[in-house]
Amino acid sequence: MSNYEIILYWSDEDSLFIAEIPELDGAMADGSTRQEALQNAEIVIDEWIETARLLNRPIPVPKGKLIYA
Repeated sequence: MSNYEIILYWSDEDSLFIAEIPELDGAMADGSTRQEALQNAEIVIDEWIETARLLNRPIPVPKGKLIYA
């Protein structure tokens, strides 16, 4: 499982859950369930990183979210 932020939401237009990975330009996935969309997003992340490596392109470091007390 990656540490990249994944934004998950329902799309009425597509009748699917959409998973966007904002830190990886253009990376998104979908699925008929939340779990399927998240699983597909993990596959997309791995493929995005693999392609970036093959093309010698920079790979963003996951930013994560900081929580302050």
